[in-house]
Amino acid sequence: MLPLTLVDYGVGNIHSIKKCLEKAGASVSVETDAEKILKAKALVLPGVGAFGKVAGQIASFRVGLKARLDAGLPALAICIGMQVLYESSEEGEGEGIGLFPGRVRRLRHARLPHIGWNSVDHNGAGPFEGISKNAHFYFVHSFAPSECGGPCVATTDYGGRFAAASSARNVWALQFHPEKSSDVGFKLVSNFVRFAEARA
Repeated sequence: MLPLTLVDYGVGNIHSIKKCLEKAGASVSVETDAEKILKAKALVLPGVGAFGKVAGQIASFRVGLKARLDAGLPALAICIGMQVLYESSEEGEGEGIGLFPGRVRRLRHARLPHIGWNSVDHNGAGPFEGISKNAHFYFVHSFAPSECGGPCVATTDYGGRFAAASSARNVWALQFHPEKSSDVGFKLVSNFVRFAEARA
């Protein structure tokens, strides 16, 4: 069973993603301690909080975390967890981890936040193995990475295209919430657990 560390930023409920990971076969440890986080065999950065707050919470171990991710630590990052992997955000102050180049920007849509189901355009590889090309996932956000090249592996359109998923090394980052996306979301989480088990 995969021992997986779920980072608790102290700013929101992470019960749903914990239960989803456990259902997929992971043994989940919820951690706030930087030393334990940096020793993780596999990591999840959950999707709760705002950029400035989360950037502040990880500031003390940001450099060490980037080094672990660069070295191949398997990680799943969701919503704000994805956004802090970029360099900065219009949402708030603070430095992102900088694993991915670019800046997170406010969505260009009259109705924000973007809440609900939306289709994700992907190529069926990596996180999306075995998932329909027309699959819909559940979003709750007002900001997203605007760069759709480089590490971006999936896009969604809501007032313009944005990165719905990015990947580099052993990191899968998702702007949507798989734990709120019914069977298709569980399939993606299961894909990650299997992927991380092979690399942890």
